[in-house]
Amino acid sequence: MSTNWAGNVTFSAARTAHPTSVGELQDAVRTAESARVVGAGHSFSTIADTDGTLISLDRMPEVFEVRDGSVRVGAGTRLARLAERLHAAGLALPAMPSLPHITIIGACATATHGSGNDIPSLASLVRSLDLVAADGSLRTLSRGDAGFDGAVVAFGSLGVVVAVELDVVPSFDVEQRVYQDMPFDALVENVDAVFASAYSVSAFTTWQGVAHVFAKHRTTDPGHDLAWTGATPATGPVHPVPGQPALHCTTQLGVPGPWHERLPHFRADFTPSVGRELQSEYFVAREHAADALRALDALSAELRPVLLTSEVRTIAADTQWLSPVHDRPSVAFHFTWQPDDAAVRAVLREVEAALSPWRPRPHWGKVFELADPGERYPHWARFAELRAELDPTRTFRNPLIDGWFTG
Repeated sequence: MSTNWAGNVTFSAARTAHPTSVGELQDAVRTAESARVVGAGHSFSTIADTDGTLISLDRMPEVFEVRDGSVRVGAGTRLARLAERLHAAGLALPAMPSLPHITIIGACATATHGSGNDIPSLASLVRSLDLVAADGSLRTLSRGDAGFDGAVVAFGSLGVVVAVELDVVPSFDVEQRVYQDMPFDALVENVDAVFASAYSVSAFTTWQGVAHVFAKHRTTDPGHDLAWTGATPATGPVHPVPGQPALHCTTQLGVPGPWHERLPHFRADFTPSVGRELQSEYFVAREHAADALRALDALSAELRPVLLTSEVRTIAADTQWLSPVHDRPSVAFHFTWQPDDAAVRAVLREVEAALSPWRPRPHWGKVFELADPGERYPHWARFAELRAELDPTRTFRNPLIDGWFTG
């Protein structure tokens, strides 16, 4: 892999390693002066970059072990593959992100999430992880162990995770409906009711006075109807990005289907893209959702020239030290941008200023300008100590991550 998914980052690694066993991985780590791990390459910054050894887990043996209420799986497994095997076993993950194409560890290490008032990040599902540390040793950290809550959302800076054990639930079916042209004022004034209307709710907007709401409810739950907001139920498939064909979106129009074929916005059997793009995401406490929506709407003129779409979602709180939803139920504001780095970063400074009263936390795998990310996390210093303990040789460091700790 020479570039990331979006093509805006070219990896500078001197070599790439594709270990085929835990032993080969341990050797690769033990002999590397510096190393980072890359998954699906769906990060939009240099978070996975290194000038040493870039490690991919794409050739590691498949691991799939169903346990009591959990599954142990290889960390480099794509979510779509895990979902397929879980569903065949009558099991499910309670959360899925928009894209099922990313790796499990990439999603967990950056606290990637879906949407739902009661649905936490994927990181919160981790019961244990097997980690190859900088000295090549294999360690297992489990929920309840000292440092465990710092080890899951660690953006690859503690070592190479080779397997994770995840909480699972019985499989379930979901119906997805889209409500178009919800007046923006109706969304703001009824934000709690809108996001409580279904198991998973996403509101897409280009900040031009309306939002399109994707509501996904479990078929065993009461149905939802958001027409009372002034929105119109869609009569055909709708793509989250205006003007894009919905051919590759997951099935809508209330047709029931398995959880993993409805909770993501995009189907697993193709690679979604509207072309090269950049992405950013910020999280604030959920009680500030309406005020934050108004603050961002006031930037509509600045956003429109570089924006493809924005998605607004809710996420339950978790206990992971560096999760953007640590200790607070949150609303997340996601931005899909045109591939113009300078223009996007200029707008990001305005977005961050607008959200500053509510101490926004960034998504670690996306683009942001915040110079003080650590000040937003009460356990930042504890994580720095854990990082020094597990990586005393500084094997897994890179300039971007070091800058967060010294900036």
